[in-house]
Amino acid sequence: MRRIRDIRVDPLDIPLREPFAIAKGAQSTAKNVLVTAVLSDGTRGFGECAPFPAFNGETQAGTLGRLRRARAKLLGRDADRLRPLAEAIDGSGCARAGLEMALLDAWCRARRMPLRLFFGGAQQRVETDVTIPVVGPAQAAVAAARIRRMGVRTLKIKVGTDVSEDAGRVSAAMRAAPRMRLILDGNCGFTPKKALRLLSGLRRRGIRVDLFEQPVAEDDLDGLRSVGRHGRVKVAADESAPSLSALRRLIRARAAQVVNLKLMKCGVFESLEMARAARASGLGLMIGGMLESRLAMTCSAHLAAGVGGFDFIDLDTPLFLARDPMRGLRLRPGGVYDLSRVSSGIGVKPA
Repeated sequence: MRRIRDIRVDPLDIPLREPFAIAKGAQSTAKNVLVTAVLSDGTRGFGECAPFPAFNGETQAGTLGRLRRARAKLLGRDADRLRPLAEAIDGSGCARAGLEMALLDAWCRARRMPLRLFFGGAQQRVETDVTIPVVGPAQAAVAAARIRRMGVRTLKIKVGTDVSEDAGRVSAAMRAAPRMRLILDGNCGFTPKKALRLLSGLRRRGIRVDLFEQPVAEDDLDGLRSVGRHGRVKVAADESAPSLSALRRLIRARAAQVVNLKLMKCGVFESLEMARAARASGLGLMIGGMLESRLAMTCSAHLAAGVGGFDFIDLDTPLFLARDPMRGLRLRPGGVYDLSRVSSGIGVKPA
């Protein structure tokens, strides 16, 4: 039996190439947390917490505190009983995610098994979109052209600030990168009326939106449903689906067609349960993240590939980092995570 010998937590500050702006705010440094789990046989596993205050109010300091308080409850515990271990974490999805990630990485490394097989092994590869944050039209056009040259086939554009400015950003990007699949992400920034106005304006310009992610406030399920129905577009719930219980409310309300899973919202295991519940209800699957390095992003790729059937993959944030604090599997041309190259665990660890 392998037991937990140690849990180490350290700040992981990663500067961004430029501030990453969404409708709720901007961040110029990813103030994350690195979790290292050490098992009794010496196997190490690594996890990452990525609190994003503009998204859900979680902070690096709060995450470090929760993990340090939980450490005493975890030492000596059976490392094979993975699911109950995260119950030591109270009130933080990203702290739970980082801990579960580190323990899963160690568990799989000890067995020389890639993490995607733990989740089911349905696929070996997934292909991410790349995001354009809230920037001016000229910057959006330059970014879109660069993303297209990378061989990426799906563009995600942040909106939710001002309908006219958003329309200008999207139009400039799509002129520079025509025929790419398009996701808009409102991050709760619109009323239903404004979201529909944006869609109508883009339609008049000949721009087709493949998915509109969280256009309205997280508690406005009627608004989500209205945007999908009257805007004739698939709507994805993100902030409206922070947990399994919230997802069940969303399903009962028939408020969205897609759910965006993020490990940092509720942890790895609950995200897996959400994927199963969404699939059983007929909802489409999307996976995304906050501002993670390729450690947490690759863990998310393992979950999506292992479960299979994810229609939308949004795991591009390593491209926004000014330096790379990790080594191991890299994002390949075309935005591809090729997980067949991973022999054990996540396949990424601190440099």
